[in-house]
Amino acid sequence: MSFDRHNTALVLCGLALSTGLAVAGAKAQSSPAPQLPAPKLAEEQFKNIKVLKGVPADLIFPSMQFITASLGVECEYCHVRGDRGLDFEKDDKKTKVTARKMMEMMFAINKENFEGHRDVTCYSCHRGAADPVATPIITDAEPKPEAERGKAPGDAKPVLPPADQLLDKYLAAIGGEAALEKVTSRVEKGKINANGQQLPIEVYAKAPDKRISIMHLPNGESITAFDGKQGWLSNAGHAHMMTAAENDAVRIDSDLYFAAQVKNLYKKFAVVPGDEKIDGHDTYLVFGRNEGQPPLRLYFDQQSGLLLRLVRYAETALGRMPTQIDYSDYRDADGIKIPYRWTLSRPGNRFTIQIDDVKQNVPVDDAKFAAPPQPPPPPDKKPAGQ
Repeated sequence: MSFDRHNTALVLCGLALSTGLAVAGAKAQSSPAPQLPAPKLAEEQFKNIKVLKGVPADLIFPSMQFITASLGVECEYCHVRGDRGLDFEKDDKKTKVTARKMMEMMFAINKENFEGHRDVTCYSCHRGAADPVATPIITDAEPKPEAERGKAPGDAKPVLPPADQLLDKYLAAIGGEAALEKVTSRVEKGKINANGQQLPIEVYAKAPDKRISIMHLPNGESITAFDGKQGWLSNAGHAHMMTAAENDAVRIDSDLYFAAQVKNLYKKFAVVPGDEKIDGHDTYLVFGRNEGQPPLRLYFDQQSGLLLRLVRYAETALGRMPTQIDYSDYRDADGIKIPYRWTLSRPGNRFTIQIDDVKQNVPVDDAKFAAPPQPPPPPDKKPAGQ
């Protein structure tokens, strides 16, 4: 069985953010947060940065992922491959030079026409293709009658329940806050289906906010973990600490009491009718918003109140990257309902985890979540970027 490094990295990144919400400062702190050093800028950490100067270094690779998703390409579309992998600092390919020009054009369009708001992105024109489509596409089917496309303009708007009511119903549907807080640990074992292959996976969680998932690969283990303060990733024994954005996401992913905490994540909530059925279920769509942050979409089953879908967005220097998680196969586990199956979808990446066995309130040692010792830092050599 083969499982190439590129696909493994995509799945590993997806696991790190599988149910997290990229929200900074989502959980209230009892004491002031410590002052962290200012993050490195792109030009301080990477070589040959020309357009994205002043951007935090942590946003460079997510921004490159936004480009590949928008154009439907891989890294080699712009970067040349050397003896030891991609030589990111080289400008040998015309496509890389063009990419810089396109970013400058996009920034100028937004500055001159949209008051600096990022209304135009790479995806606005490319739509998943390397060459933008400039000519309208001829439809291959007759247009649907107006009645089939939606309600007539004069129809009354549906009366929707308030967001607080739906969030309370969700908490009640899984068993209620008292039952939820009786769970102090959870150990799940099952399989992950990704890229046409099926591999064993284990997920350990401990209250209030420790979590580790271990995917067993033919060449070792792929790990995503959060020790209560810091997240880390490991692939076949090569570990590294999570970036700030990844850390914020996995921190909430590790919260065993998410259903009870969700009201505290966003200052504003709004409800709209679910625009599509999910597995045949009608839904209510709840938007969570914080000033200056991407929105959160929560799709709740209108009948049961259970969470069926979560859509969140991660900021990059060029646009927002969406992540969608679909939850299903809810079952009772010691008085609360949890999903035994979830599917995570991102541009160019999709995997499903099916849990076969769950044990709760079993001993889990804190040492299990600790990151392995870090190797000594390499010589001061800047990697390359855009």
